[in-house]
Amino acid sequence: MKQSLQAAWERQRGIWLFNVRGDLIAGAVVALALIPEAIAFSLVAGLDPRVGLYASFTMAVVIAFAGGRPGMISAATGAMALLVVDLVADHGLQYLLVATILTGLIQIGFAWAKLARYMMFIPRTVLVGFVNALAILIFLSQVHYLTDGGPTMWIMVGIGLALLYTLPHLPGYPRLLPAPLVVIVALTAVVWWQGIGALQVGDMGDLPDGLPVFLLPDVPWTLETLQIVAPTSLALAVVGLLESLLTASIVDDLTDTPSGKNAESQGQGIANIVTGFFGGMASCAMLGQSMINIQSGGLGRLSTLAAGIYLLFFILVLGDLVAMIPMAALVAVMIMVAIATFDWGSLKTLHRLPRTDATVLVVTVATVVYTHDLSMGVLAGVILSAVFFARKMAKAIQITSELSADGAKRIYHVSGQLFFVAVDKFIDSFDYREPIHHVVIDLRDVSLWDSSAVDAIDKVVGNFRRRGMEVEVLRPAGTSGELHDRLALHDKEGMALGGGH
Repeated sequence: MKQSLQAAWERQRGIWLFNVRGDLIAGAVVALALIPEAIAFSLVAGLDPRVGLYASFTMAVVIAFAGGRPGMISAATGAMALLVVDLVADHGLQYLLVATILTGLIQIGFAWAKLARYMMFIPRTVLVGFVNALAILIFLSQVHYLTDGGPTMWIMVGIGLALLYTLPHLPGYPRLLPAPLVVIVALTAVVWWQGIGALQVGDMGDLPDGLPVFLLPDVPWTLETLQIVAPTSLALAVVGLLESLLTASIVDDLTDTPSGKNAESQGQGIANIVTGFFGGMASCAMLGQSMINIQSGGLGRLSTLAAGIYLLFFILVLGDLVAMIPMAALVAVMIMVAIATFDWGSLKTLHRLPRTDATVLVVTVATVVYTHDLSMGVLAGVILSAVFFARKMAKAIQITSELSADGAKRIYHVSGQLFFVAVDKFIDSFDYREPIHHVVIDLRDVSLWDSSAVDAIDKVVGNFRRRGMEVEVLRPAGTSGELHDRLALHDKEGMALGGGH
């Protein structure tokens, strides 16, 4: 018993306490960066700032325990906020809380169905496009602070960026002290000491003055309520999981560590359910904040937990000080994150990529930037990749033929992949007017993928038979043969065959 407890303790220590200093410092940086974003996303959705702040707190704390990707930050996001605008405008906060709870339940259902495994169908070019588009969106989200802020904002942001990029390279600078935290503290001190009239976090909205409390949404628990929130909840569940799983994959690459995608899906669901019962909006993983966490030294679950606890501590205990933080400091940090997030190497290799891959990458980025919706960009990229793949595979069917010595029999040898996009090429590859008596169609080297493939074989056989030719089909083996035997009509007595091509 003692040994098992010792082993359990060692295992948990390896999960939670292997990077204590780095995780605690990174959590503080992330928490400070979360505050203005949570407030801004709340305002985008037409909500009180407390809704986004409470959501960021509960998501970070719960996902630290329930998620499958250590070091990843989940909180209120712009993509999720945009999806709830109409629901909030038409029905109010209480229905949003129900939608958040239902979103969590749907995500748990997705996890139990192991839908995370379908991440393999997202090509690398789409993933790179997702990252680059998100970097552009992070940068664009800061532009209005620069355009509306005037010379004071520009100067402070410039100083902040200069410090962010020079501090880590100064001799004797402590590596464990993240530059973003130093910049935030330094610029806040300068603004306070000099009395500079700069835009501050407190100007974004009122900070909460109490802990979030458990509550049941004040709605009629009827089928009508379910019908109102279900479409929004489904969209939130899909978009939230898509962003979370893509972010998890990127963090996997950055840290060279694996993560449990289905566990993350379930964790996102559990966290959203808790968030809904504590007055928060539906949330998901944030690539920008996750990048800040990693770049500040956060690697473990403790960093995510610390970010949530620090967030609540800052707004409740240090609210007056947090309200004084100049937005210029946070803008500088977010611009640095945008620059670090963008895959600059993809620009150098873009001209060397196959034309189809380059098109997918550009379309993914352009769609996200135009719609400000990451899920739409990924969807466009995946669909375009599928179309290009199908076109490529349509050319993979190969047909050769040979004529017997007596000129009475033609043998067609077919190889490759036969499915709906290759059907026309397959049908048009046979000479139906050749004056012969016997045709052999050798399909032993063919893979049949769908009913369209089998129907195409029937059409070819039918075209030959209507011209009085005998047709022999050498069926493929394995599952392709089973599909052929189950669906083909040409080898079944009394069954009519389709014609024409």
